[in-house]
Amino acid sequence: MVESRSATEPATEGGPSPGRSERLQLRLFGGFELSCGPERLALPLNSQRLVALLALRVAATRGQAVGILWPEVSEQQASGRLRTTLWRLQRTGRTIVECRGRLALAAGVDVDVSTWARAARRLLDDPDAADAPRAAPVEPVGDLLPGWYEDWVLAERERLRQLQLHALETVSGRLVEEGRYADALDTALRVVQLEPTRESAHRAVIRVHLAEGNLGEAVRQFDACRVVLRRELGVDPSPLLRTLLDPVDPPAGR
Repeated sequence: MVESRSATEPATEGGPSPGRSERLQLRLFGGFELSCGPERLALPLNSQRLVALLALRVAATRGQAVGILWPEVSEQQASGRLRTTLWRLQRTGRTIVECRGRLALAAGVDVDVSTWARAARRLLDDPDAADAPRAAPVEPVGDLLPGWYEDWVLAERERLRQLQLHALETVSGRLVEEGRYADALDTALRVVQLEPTRESAHRAVIRVHLAEGNLGEAVRQFDACRVVLRRELGVDPSPLLRTLLDPVDPPAGR
């Protein structure tokens, strides 16, 4: 149950409408947006932060929520902010957050990040995932909550970035097995574009070239990887990458 408002808070205008059962759509990729059909719900920043936190963590105790969202103030002040935030969410007339021992998003809220992450994990776990090139993890997604720099957002942003990179590499490998070299190369190159210093992405590109018999292209990709690793990180390609090119026998020094 949502906490009751204090005597100093203004009266609720109408309260939650029991007939409002439409599903809410929460978008976190590319920026925060909560909508119901064509209607966009405007929430104060603290309400956005709480909703986003619960969307990414699934659930949290009140103590966890106040500690994460308002670490710079006293526990009493943070608890007061949480009560106000929950009251403002209640004033929207829609069930967005449930408070049953733990705080959690209501069952009627669909989250783009959750949908995308489930598709990514299904793709990684199921070799027979249908039509892998069109799976959600391959589709472009915006940055998670751009402009938000809290530690919990940065950590989740990096987790999702890594999940996408792994999903793309997995798709590329399966496309090679199917003989779909053009799609495999396009997918692998997208990983290189997303993270130029990721050696496994360069390996994926080289594997496509070798599968097609394009040894010159494979050597050129090796050289490109070597240049970017030396320039950005001051390291050389690993023996694992060099092993791919053993049959090509690149010149000494590479």
